[in-house]
Amino acid sequence: MKFFVLVLFLFVSLFAFDAEDIYVSSKKVANGKTLFLEFHNRNGIDYKDVKVGKKKFQIFKNPLNDRLSYALIPFSYYEKPENKSLEIRYKESNKLKTQEINIKVINGHYAKEEIHVSAKKVNPKSKEVKKRISKEYAEAMKIYGTVTPKSYINKPFIFPLESKITSSFGKARVYNGSLKGYHSGTDFRARVGTPVIASNDGEVVLVKKRFYSGGTVLLNHGQGVYTCYFHLNEFKVKEGDILSRGEILGLSGKSGRVTGPHLHFSARINALQVDPLQLIELLNKNLLKR
Repeated sequence: MKFFVLVLFLFVSLFAFDAEDIYVSSKKVANGKTLFLEFHNRNGIDYKDVKVGKKKFQIFKNPLNDRLSYALIPFSYYEKPENKSLEIRYKESNKLKTQEINIKVINGHYAKEEIHVSAKKVNPKSKEVKKRISKEYAEAMKIYGTVTPKSYINKPFIFPLESKITSSFGKARVYNGSLKGYHSGTDFRARVGTPVIASNDGEVVLVKKRFYSGGTVLLNHGQGVYTCYFHLNEFKVKEGDILSRGEILGLSGKSGRVTGPHLHFSARINALQVDPLQLIELLNKNLLKR
């Protein structure tokens, strides 16, 4: 009997990290959407990251529950439908080990929409303007690619304003008859001067008038999560400010490449652009459920 108990103990020890320790929000995910992975913290196991192809996404301690860890796995809008393997890397007894989870990327079947704006905003020819656009893009991508270990998230996300959604994430954008990518966020109807609020606590990391996005505020929520507020008419914050959820960060407007006044709200995870409303729902349901 003692021998049996000893063998059973060794067996459990060898397989301390099993499928029951991992929760995956879904085994199917559309391009442009995000997966949530949750891990139960065990003695002797140190979670590192999740590898998807050549990309790695860090595993963080849940800011509200020290018994859990989590990872957000974003998928690009341009991700093609196929089976994917999520390689979870962790250390056990100082040895690096892996475990794989198979998921499937599916087609989001996003619609198209035609937009008519000033030709200067579609195909700018000025070298000075092109240089400005390139500089603004590089500046923003450097910010988005910065993953800070601290999380500001301790309550559910909210919408940046209560209004009708006029354009959803993922629609193929045809500007003046030419396909120019896709809609990278969600548009909310808003007259010029409508207060826009922070979707959650975070640090203001950019306040700037940009060529395409106009008046722009970027919020860092920590652990690779950013929300973005475009086409603002007026700023109410400055870089370095720590905002609380619901705090006014600016007034809506029609700056940048627009057809009229509105708020463009978007989100990034580890620099990848994702559906902001799906991300909010995912975090509110999973990360903040306890």
